[in-house]
Amino acid sequence: MTSPKLRKGKAVARFPLSLLLIVLLLPAFTSHQALLAASKPKGKPYALIAGTVWGPDDRPVFGIPVKIRRAKDKKPKWQVVSDHMGEFAQRVPAGEADYILSADLKGVKTADGQPVRLVQEVTVHIYNDEREDTGLHLTK
Repeated sequence: MTSPKLRKGKAVARFPLSLLLIVLLLPAFTSHQALLAASKPKGKPYALIAGTVWGPDDRPVFGIPVKIRRAKDKKPKWQVVSDHMGEFAQRVPAGEADYILSADLKGVKTADGQPVRLVQEVTVHIYNDEREDTGLHLTK
């Protein structure tokens, strides 16, 4: 197999210039519709309920099960656990609805052995496909 000899400097100098032209002109030949279609999320729309569990000392609490239910339901449909920063998040269907958040505190005690309780259940209203941030506060 033979290959043509390249002159030094000419073939090498053309390659970066042609690559630069391709990179610069490529967006001009890409349709605007295709770019918009690629940026749209795929799948069903959803809302996100996110929050933090706060302890009696106003610090985030790890490992607390958070139960989420629709206001019209009696039993929770979702359960998530707070992470090391006390945070949790749950996707729920998009659309107007009220959700009630509570904490499962069976066996949870403070460092000095006192049981903790939830100050009150939290109601979150979702309008459509947005994120709602909230907090659950625990007390002695």
